[in-house]
Amino acid sequence: MSASLRVAIIGPGKVAHLHAKGVLQTPDTKLVAVYGRNADKASDFAQVYGIPSYTDIAEMVSREQVDLCLVCTPHPAHREPTVAALNAGAHVLVEKPLASSLDDCDAIIEAAQRNDRQLGVISQRRFYAPCQRIRQAIDAGDLGKPALGVVQMYGWRDEAYYRSDPWRGSWAGEGGGVLVNQAPHQLDLLLWYMGEVESVYGVWQNINHPYIEVDDTAVAIVRFKNGTLGNIIVSNSQQPGLYGKVHIHGSSGASVGVQTDGGAMFIAGRSSIAEPPVNDLWTIPGQEKRLAEFINEDTDFFNQIDATSYFFGLQIADFRDAIREGRPPLVTGEDGRRVVALFQAIYESTRTGKVVE
Repeated sequence: MSASLRVAIIGPGKVAHLHAKGVLQTPDTKLVAVYGRNADKASDFAQVYGIPSYTDIAEMVSREQVDLCLVCTPHPAHREPTVAALNAGAHVLVEKPLASSLDDCDAIIEAAQRNDRQLGVISQRRFYAPCQRIRQAIDAGDLGKPALGVVQMYGWRDEAYYRSDPWRGSWAGEGGGVLVNQAPHQLDLLLWYMGEVESVYGVWQNINHPYIEVDDTAVAIVRFKNGTLGNIIVSNSQQPGLYGKVHIHGSSGASVGVQTDGGAMFIAGRSSIAEPPVNDLWTIPGQEKRLAEFINEDTDFFNQIDATSYFFGLQIADFRDAIREGRPPLVTGEDGRRVVALFQAIYESTRTGKVVE
């Protein structure tokens, strides 16, 4: 591998620009190419960054000596380009979710293993300082054992959002609704903190978006394999968008939490991040006063960075180091599969009216 990690983007849509900025701000990484099925869109994107565009992934990886591909296509269209990039010899970091079906996840993971390539999934909120603190508190035993994990995400998506790309709001194009597109970040954090899922009972509805086919709201009860419990409430039906939160309550009675999103739900290419991510709950005995310190620290830091791309850069840097050091990245392909398994179980539970093991 060359001194700088040579990075290509697959899928020149809105979120691809955030990935490009993340690459540009990350040391020892170089943006070298873009692939798109639509040659004109790929060319337009390429001109912005002064890179060549391609309509063939294998040719791009070979000709540009690509080390890493960032996959930014719509969710149901992750499998084909990801497998192609892996088969061509590139490592791959996929925009969340890993895919919209477990079959696609398994095909992607198999291709990574067969080609001995690194595979990861974008979940940049894991790199937020308040999210890292929760993981550290759990690892230190400050909560006793995590006993109850709660996700609350109340946001808003308007008709213009769903009309902004032809794939949005359909089962075929998007693979689902709020569970597939907006909630994976919080679902990933829940699983990172609480562990493997044993069973799920869930229901979804479309409350106030009659022009889409998919869920704008979902509720679920989760039992984890370690015997602990979880609760999930996610929705795109609250105007204005309010917040996304993950709270972990311990067997000791202590609780910790993070507000990952506040003020409005971030929309790639359409809005900035409105409020800093902060710990909004911290009742560990002897540490209660740290909450105010954490909030001040995180707010000051937020005001010094471009949060829309900064944390993409941190995840790309972690992935760069994982490739070089031969270790798993912080967010692996298997982690991505667990998120897909969770939201697919909620869809299946709604279809059958039963608990899904």
